[in-house]
Amino acid sequence: MATLLDFVGNTPLVEITRLNPNPNVRIFGKLEGHNPGGSVKDRPALNMIRSALERGDIGPQTSLIEATSGNTGIALAMIARLYNLSIELVMPQNSTRERVLTMEAFGAKVTLLESIEICRDYAQEKADAGTHFQLNQFANPDNYMAHYKSTGPEIWRDTDGKITHFVSSMGTTGTIMGNSLYLKEQNPAIQVVGCQPTEGSSIPGIRRWPVEYLPKIYNPSRVDRVMDVSEADAVQTTRQLAKVEGIFAGMSSGGCVSAAIRLAEELTEGVIVCIICDRGDRYLSSDLFGE
Repeated sequence: MATLLDFVGNTPLVEITRLNPNPNVRIFGKLEGHNPGGSVKDRPALNMIRSALERGDIGPQTSLIEATSGNTGIALAMIARLYNLSIELVMPQNSTRERVLTMEAFGAKVTLLESIEICRDYAQEKADAGTHFQLNQFANPDNYMAHYKSTGPEIWRDTDGKITHFVSSMGTTGTIMGNSLYLKEQNPAIQVVGCQPTEGSSIPGIRRWPVEYLPKIYNPSRVDRVMDVSEADAVQTTRQLAKVEGIFAGMSSGGCVSAAIRLAEELTEGVIVCIICDRGDRYLSSDLFGE
């Protein structure tokens, strides 16, 4: 009999047709909102907790802590509950109310601080004090290996090996690192494209990290190109995804698709796959879908 965790992964890959400007290029979106916890972060959350348990790094009495901008926290809260583990999630104060309430619904303790950088420092301090175990998605290889083991193989399978370009937002960088590692093993010619916000833009789920906070799992040699995405373009494309393509997603997904559309305009032919990392219902209390 299947459990909830058996349904993490194997998400749909659907073609984006109406927003595609180039008939000689195909654009596909990997709908990660179909994971049980509603986002791509179910994959690394499960792999980080399960691997830590298997290694004996954590046990039934361990208190977990993690800094998160939202989706990882929801996934960790859900999966920690299934393993009967307590967890404290540390989030920026501007996080949407839906995120906080969802984590609390799973039984997690939520602490709100000024910024994600301060949240990371707070989690590290508690881990250093020995009161909590920090999974540390920013430095944990189990983060990107989740995508090496699942997301990458699914994309390769569902495109029949025809993918030419992979486009992903960059936050913790686990998604882009793991998929790049797998896809380039299958075909080194596949181009891996990362998205980051333009200077001054705020896009939840996509970051332009200060050097001292750059995720330790990030390896720039695995990314062929980084495209800047403006906040305005991310918002507009997110709204268009819902109104034109019927894909209800969050702002980082809009940023990712915006980059994929610009990339398609440059190509003579190709198969682009981009990550639609969560669902739009996590942003209804914000003005993302307001006019």
